[in-house]
Amino acid sequence: MIVLASASPARLALLRNAGLDPKVIVSGVDEDAFTAHSPAALSLVLAKAKAEKVASELDEGLVIGCDSILELDGRPYGKPADADEARERWRLLRGRTARLVTGHCVIDVAAGRQAAEVATTVVRFGQPTQEEIDAYVATGEPLGLAGAFSIEGRGGWFVEGIEGDHGNVLGISLPLLRDLFDELGYTVTSFWR
Repeated sequence: MIVLASASPARLALLRNAGLDPKVIVSGVDEDAFTAHSPAALSLVLAKAKAEKVASELDEGLVIGCDSILELDGRPYGKPADADEARERWRLLRGRTARLVTGHCVIDVAAGRQAAEVATTVVRFGQPTQEEIDAYVATGEPLGLAGAFSIEGRGGWFVEGIEGDHGNVLGISLPLLRDLFDELGYTVTSFWR
């Protein structure tokens, strides 16, 4: 059994499109209660906390925990608190390059083992006008998303390019996840439905 410890519809859709059918159990971890020395380290700490919380409630299965953070100038940018913060975030991102870091943790509940790592993708943002930013924020899409954007939604209009794994920008890196499964002794193809 595969369990996704995330409420992210993008992560779930990506896993389903890639042949898995995970059960979703949201961890309920308070993300604001954690700190780390860098955005990448914070994403890994949060991914582990989410996976460990859900794994503690199970007797078996592989639990996948993830957390994405946008890093700009060495600072972490998670989900904006409100529309004003989302607008300010986009004014800051306009014409800039940032790194999207996603911590991944897979726990083999029965064996009591885990494997964890961070995936990084470089994101180059375009130059949306203030009117475009206002219209985008008014859709509500940037709220509740790391970095205040969704590359597969309306935010994709304002992303000029990426370097690295596209799936990571959606919230989960399939190649990295495959490596973590392998580290725990599993072949991802054995879980394809």
